[in-house]
Amino acid sequence: MEYTHRYHAFPTQTVAAELKRHIDIHRQAYNYTLYEYENVDADNIGSAYKHHYRLPDWKDEFPVFSEVNSKALQRTVTRFYQNLSNLKAQKDNGNTVGKLNWKSPREFRSMTFSQSGFELKNTSGRRATVELSKIGDLKIRYHRELPAEADIKEVTIKEETTGEWFVSFGLETDEAELPEKPDVDSLDASNSVGIDLGILNYIHTSDGIAVDWLELEVEYERLRREQRKLSRKDEGSNNYEKQRRAVAKVKRHIKRTVLDYQHKITTWLVTGYDAVFVEDLNVTGMLQGDGNARNKQDAAWRQFITLLEYKADLYGCHVVQVEAAGTTKECARCGVETAKPIWVREHSCPSCGFETGRDANAAMNVLQRGFEELGLGWPESTPVETVTATDADDFREVSARHVVETGSPTLKKRTASAVSE
Repeated sequence: MEYTHRYHAFPTQTVAAELKRHIDIHRQAYNYTLYEYENVDADNIGSAYKHHYRLPDWKDEFPVFSEVNSKALQRTVTRFYQNLSNLKAQKDNGNTVGKLNWKSPREFRSMTFSQSGFELKNTSGRRATVELSKIGDLKIRYHRELPAEADIKEVTIKEETTGEWFVSFGLETDEAELPEKPDVDSLDASNSVGIDLGILNYIHTSDGIAVDWLELEVEYERLRREQRKLSRKDEGSNNYEKQRRAVAKVKRHIKRTVLDYQHKITTWLVTGYDAVFVEDLNVTGMLQGDGNARNKQDAAWRQFITLLEYKADLYGCHVVQVEAAGTTKECARCGVETAKPIWVREHSCPSCGFETGRDANAAMNVLQRGFEELGLGWPESTPVETVTATDADDFREVSARHVVETGSPTLKKRTASAVSE
């Protein structure tokens, strides 16, 4: 299993200048890879592996490429072909895509050391040092230890648009070292949950818990204010650059707030249930369609699902994506479809009379489809019998403030008490 740990870095002025110089050399290498891909005989390129054989000739023709680590240079070439593959995958999915373009300094802000060229040392306490080949020592805030069973496969150094530096360790853990997932045959509705990614609530679970959205209006008002200030500066001036960083910091704060919120919710789900079922959403298509794209993007549903999936392996939980179409229309009790405009928030089945909230009904359908996806059929304890309907006296919403720090032993207890108050 592969995953990443990220740390705040604090380079000295000398090291920061060298990092920027090396990143710019890698940017030139990326652009030259694009140039050769478009202009060199296809027999000599066409894959990262083939293109690596051209690097000695590069160094003879352009000595500047000899100034960076050779493995890192190979990784930059591989990065181009990964971007090419991602572009092709989006096109195959029916999305409108363009082509890869040359990277400007503003667009290319990171480099990766793969296999060698780095060493993590002095890891006692909250500080540590990453030694980088041909650059020097980079201090990091070592706020959490790397798992003892994990191997460091690569190290990425990035300068954010705010001017902050970060180091990401690409880790790999043997599957045998991971917690064993519960036996599929032992799953039932009491230890499994279906998740509806909602509109009025961030998520709604099949057992009657609705988690509120984050309140970000204050942050967005601050962003609009800083952007208005930026519009009044002369582009290219020192004041413009200073204000551009102020805007970037607000955007960064919003992004971090959403990610932190998702970490807390996903950790609660994978530690509290043996199986979590979630809709397989076409987020790219949703953002391209009509509607409030900003709110959809703030939800970061694809990121939410990605966090669920990688944490499922770390904590020993099953996470299964199910077909999203029809979960809102179908009745969770009898399966009859009923058209519901987006403003209709209640489910009332004309066939069997089952009534509950729109999102609660969708979450129950997600749970049922999850069991079918695993080949288990109808859950042993049916969701209609176990779920708390939104019109019931004991239904409660969980406010965002009840989602406590990720990994806290009080997380599950605090959420349970919020629902039972």
